[in-house]
Amino acid sequence: MMFKRLWKDIKPQEVEQLIRDGREDVQLIDVRELAEFKEGHIKGVKLLPLSQLEVRFDEINRDKDAVIICRSGNRSRQACEFLSAHGYRKLRNMAGGMLEWQGETTTTS
Repeated sequence: MMFKRLWKDIKPQEVEQLIRDGREDVQLIDVRELAEFKEGHIKGVKLLPLSQLEVRFDEINRDKDAVIICRSGNRSRQACEFLSAHGYRKLRNMAGGMLEWQGETTTTS
């Protein structure tokens, strides 16, 4: 039995364009762990580690498009599966993750 995938992949370059366009109807959610996040992340992204998603997923606004980001695109895909099972429909998985990201990043200590 096949399940319809309820999210779409988005290329890192397309995410960069959303940021340049100043799209306020889009939320960027990084599901990596804190140590990875501190090494470099997209400015303005919300950190919500996959390990905490089960108890914190309601922090994601269901009414806005959500771009889910991780290192390679694997954990973000898992997050999209989890969120779609919990009724989220406006989901995008950043294919290739931060490994493919060519845009600016910021670090935190």
